[in-house]
This record gives sequence, C-alpha cells and structure tokens, in this order.
Amino acid sequence: MNCALSGEVPEEPVVSKKSGLLFEKRLIERHISEYGKCPVTGEPLTADDIVPVQTGKIVRPRPAQAASIPGMLGMFQLEWDSLMLANFAMEKQLHTARQELSHALYQHDAACRVIARLKKERDEARSLLAQAERQIPAAQSVVAANASVHSNGTPVADDQQGPGASNIRPGISASILEKMTECNVTLSQQRKMRQISPTLAPVDALERYTLISSHPLHRTSKPGILSIDIQSNKNLIATGGVDTNAVIFDQPSGQIISTLSGHSKKVTSVKFVGRDDMFISGSADKTVRIWQGSDDGNYNCRHILKDHTAEVQAVTVHATGDYFVTASLDSTWCFYNIASGLCLTQVEDASASEGYTSVAFHPDGLILGTGTSEALVKIWDVKGQSNVATFEGHVGAITAIAFSENGYFLATAASDGIKLWDLRKLRNFKKFTPYDAEPTNCVEFDYSGNYLAAAGSDIRIIQTASVKSEWNTIKTFPDMSGTGKATSVKFGPDANYIAVGSMDRNLRIFGLPGVDGAMES
Repeated sequence: MNCALSGEVPEEPVVSKKSGLLFEKRLIERHISEYGKCPVTGEPLTADDIVPVQTGKIVRPRPAQAASIPGMLGMFQLEWDSLMLANFAMEKQLHTARQELSHALYQHDAACRVIARLKKERDEARSLLAQAERQIPAAQSVVAANASVHSNGTPVADDQQGPGASNIRPGISASILEKMTECNVTLSQQRKMRQISPTLAPVDALERYTLISSHPLHRTSKPGILSIDIQSNKNLIATGGVDTNAVIFDQPSGQIISTLSGHSKKVTSVKFVGRDDMFISGSADKTVRIWQGSDDGNYNCRHILKDHTAEVQAVTVHATGDYFVTASLDSTWCFYNIASGLCLTQVEDASASEGYTSVAFHPDGLILGTGTSEALVKIWDVKGQSNVATFEGHVGAITAIAFSENGYFLATAASDGIKLWDLRKLRNFKKFTPYDAEPTNCVEFDYSGNYLAAAGSDIRIIQTASVKSEWNTIKTFPDMSGTGKATSVKFGPDANYIAVGSMDRNLRIFGLPGVDGAMES
C-alpha cells in the first residue's frame, strides 16, 4: 500500500473516512492545515476525518539504483558530479571575492597616495604662509623703526647676513629685553628663597634605581634616540630619533600620545615649551618645527622655520616660555618668538669655521651658552648678542652643555669627558673622564641641582657639591641597548625616575620598582 500523495510506502499510514484513501500522516496533516480538503477528491477534510491504520513495522524497499552494482556506481557518479559542480561554484565565488578585494585594495592605495600628496601640499602651503607672516610684520617694523640687524654686536649688510639673508631680522626689541630682565629678577629672587623639595629622591633611593621599563618608540629600520626632554607637570617624555620622527610618550600610562612626522632627516633636538602645550623639534634637515598640542593629544605643526643653512644641532627654550634659541653647524644661532615663529635675530660667529653643536639658556635667561665643533664653550650676553666669555680645554666637539639650577655651575661634555665651570670666577674647577677613550654624549642637571647625569658607554649619576668638595658618582647604569652608546639622559620630576635614550629604538626608564607611575615593559 502506497501513500496517495507521495506514492511511497507510508511510515505512519492513515485512512480518510470519506474517500477511503491511504496517506502518510505527516503529509496529509500538513495538507489539511494548509488547504482543508482532500488532495485527491477535493472534498472538505479535517483532522478528525483521518483514522490511523495499525500495521506491522514497515521496511522501506531498497531503491532500484542500489539493488545492483551498476546502479550503485551510477548513483555514486551522480553524487560525485553534484559535488564537483558545488566545488566549481564555490571556486567561482572565491575568484569573484578575490577580484573585489583586489579592486578595493587598489582603491585604498590610490586614496592613500592622494591623501599623502594633499598633506604634502598642505604642509608646503603652511610653510609659505608662515614665511609670509614672518616677513610682513618684520618688514613693517624695519621700515617704521629703521632697525638694523646685528651679528655679534656688529651691523651686517643685507648681502652679508649669510643664512636667511632674504628674511629681514627686526632684532630683539626693548620691550622683549625688558620682559626678559623682569623674568631674570623674579627667578633670581625665587632661587634665593627656594628650599629643596621634600619629595626629591634621596641618594639612597637613587642607589637602588634599576631598569623598570623599556618602550620601543622608534622604527627598527633606523634605530637611535638622539634627544630627550620631559614636561614635568604632565609627566610627558619627548624623544627625537634617527628615523626622522619625534614621539610624545606618557610615562605613567606607558602609552605613545603622538608621533610627529614631517622632518626629512634625523631629529637632533626636542624641547617642550612650559605652557600652551607647545613643542619644538630641530633636525638635520636644516629646519625647526613648532608644534601645537590639541585636546585629543595630537600635535599639529604651526611653523616650519628655515633660517639655517646647515644641520640644526640644538634647541633651548627661554624661562619666559615666549622665546627660544637654535644652534646650527652654519656657525649661527637664531633667537625666535615662539608665538609667531619669527626669527628676531640671527647671530653669526665669524671666528667659527665648523659651527655650533650645543646650546642652553642660563636659568635666569640673560646668558646663553653654546658649544662648538672646535672644542670651545662660548658664553653670550643675550641683550647685546655679544660673546662675553670663552672656555677652552676640551678635545673634540662639545656634545652637550648644562647649567645648574643655582646658576653657579656649567657642565660641558666632549670626547675627553666632562668639565665643570664656575661661572662666578669663569674658570674650570673639576674634570671627569668617565669613559676613557669614549666620548661623553650628554650631561644634565636635575631641577634641584643636587644631581648630575652623564651618558656615554653607560649612564652615571653624580651627586653635586661645592667647588672645593668632591662630586661623587653614586650610581652607574649599564647601557642596556647593546650599542655601547647612550646618547641622552633626563631626570624626571624630583628625580623620581631617569629617562635614557640610546642608539637603539627603545626609551628606557630607571627608577624604584613598584613606585606609582612605573610600568613594566
């Protein structure tokens, strides 16, 4: 007996009371629920009109194809053919998906090239606009006041100004000098009343400092960190690298805040400005860039300064936070207004043949120190842009100079080690040779003036003292980079940690393990 619907032997047979026809229960119930009538006779039919038929266990007969070997082979052939067709369809879909993906990647690459070109054009337009903004007020000022440009106190003709001769230098005005003098008086008075901070790290704590974190901030293709600066009030660390980038790093969280790209050669010097979230970078591409921080943590380039004709080696910011000075291998240093990016004066040293390698403001702001590639340290009066003292005795280029916060001492570094100078008597009173034949790449006082750090083939922390007392090394950190060349070192707030840059891509933090703000790498 076969089902009147499927023509097969039913598993659960039922009979219609009205027509007497046999059906598969699940099939007839579904038909009744949809149509409400007999599928054969068309008479009205309900679920109550079908009666189950009690039968023995029904064994389905084997299909005719499976009853013989040729039939089974044919069945297998049909299944294989259907499988191959399905596989072909999937391969066709995969090929289509790959073509769509390739087209999307091509469009993305084209969009990236267009964006890069637009960014380049935007930066060039900003640079031209910045130059125009610097030239227009300068020209107006010169025409109105008939101001002359000075080089080391001597008037210079337009065709003898050297680097940037086409840009008119308005000079350091009387109002700026007055502002700097007021700052000098204020800082001098505050220094006399200043006490050592109770939170300053003591000597026994520095003796226990160890490596607490290491952060790969720069590219592996061009490793090397050449400069470090720290913004103490926000605990931000800036690094300048051989890979042409400057990186802003948040020390407490261990996260990169922003990577500043734009220089075409290595970044030789980085400096935070004490206010307005501004940042300055100098580069071997002969330019200086002024960056403005935004609320989202990114930094945008406000000015590109092209007044030098050789590598910019160092940058230093005045205590007012309104001015900064750059030193270059073109034997000039430039005094800039930060807000406008205007070069107020460019001072050329006619006696120098190889240029400046380092620069630093005295803490009071009216004295400027520069180091030359000819092993000379020169002290300048900023008011008159005149060379008031020259320190000799080093061997090789001056790699770094640093004034102590008390204003009495100057530390200088070169190939032959470190020299300490008494600014009151203008003499050298102490010399260190920490690295024998290796040069000292960096020297840095902490803000309190109690510690001096030196970087070379290792990093050394020296406790400062008076002119006649011993300056003792209290801690030596090995160079963990494997390059044997630590290039920069900087004290954190209250000397609670020490940031070190070397000729690999990692910024290393030394301090006490477990102290708040220290992150394990």
